[in-house]
Amino acid sequence: MRAIWKGAVSFGLVSVPVKLYAATESHDVSFRQVHAKDGGRIKYQRVCSLDGEEVAYADIAKGYETEDGEMVILTDDDMAELPSTSSREIAVEKFVPREQIDPLLFEKSYYLEPEGQGAKPYALLRQALKDADRMAVVTVALRQRTTIAVLRVRETEAGEVIVLQTMMWPDEVRVPDFKVEVDDAKPQEVKMAHMLVETLAGDFDASEFEDDYAGAVEALVKSKIDGGEIKRTETSTKTSGEVVDLLAALQKSVAAAKTARGEESDDSDAPAAKKSAAKKSPAKKTAAKKTAAKKTAAKKSAAKKSTSKKAAAKKAS
Repeated sequence: MRAIWKGAVSFGLVSVPVKLYAATESHDVSFRQVHAKDGGRIKYQRVCSLDGEEVAYADIAKGYETEDGEMVILTDDDMAELPSTSSREIAVEKFVPREQIDPLLFEKSYYLEPEGQGAKPYALLRQALKDADRMAVVTVALRQRTTIAVLRVRETEAGEVIVLQTMMWPDEVRVPDFKVEVDDAKPQEVKMAHMLVETLAGDFDASEFEDDYAGAVEALVKSKIDGGEIKRTETSTKTSGEVVDLLAALQKSVAAAKTARGEESDDSDAPAAKKSAAKKSPAKKTAAKKTAAKKTAAKKSAAKKSTSKKAAAKKAS
């Protein structure tokens, strides 16, 4: 794993230098949107909803939409004036009982690893949290914004580690706009519900559960590959062991671009291999003829100079 943040946990006068690692990773199956006819990837353009023109990335700004639909444009200078922090401190505000924190508030999880001389105070904090059965409520600056989080102890295959879990702000938790109202349940119905709970009671083991959807998708894709159901496109990054001629691919791209603009492609767009093979022999012959002509001219020039010198010598005598 690669550390994404470095700082220190501070509680009282104690400071624990730590590294932060992402504790989770997504294994969701992702699909690309493609043209069903030929498998070509679908591209999207940044188009202005008012004039219909494509907008360059450099011309895109941040906009805040008001409740009445008005748009407020925020410049880079405006954004720079907003409160931000780059503190490298995880400040412990208080230690609270576990049951007081609703799991609904939890957002992202990170592992904390002690750095340098922080191993001993890290171990002391870990033991204190575990013995007190409490979580430490902290404030921390991640990605230029201060957020609240908790520190708790988690048992892993590598041993017990401290986990930092960022939390939603209270106003980010939605309140349901519905109520469930029923008549009082009969005692026998309540008893049967309790029996059902007891029948299915047990301990949680995450390894008992499996993402069967991802496995089914992989099996489906493999069966299609084995059956030859593959769309080969010019932008495919993998081939059946064939070496891609980069120059030829570039030339094809130029030709395709010209065709899209309504221009005619010339011989310069032809694959390099064909052009080279067609002009190899004539090129050598032409070069040979030019060399022979230059040598003949040089000999004639030298002969003329020699004759002139002899004539001049005879006159002088």
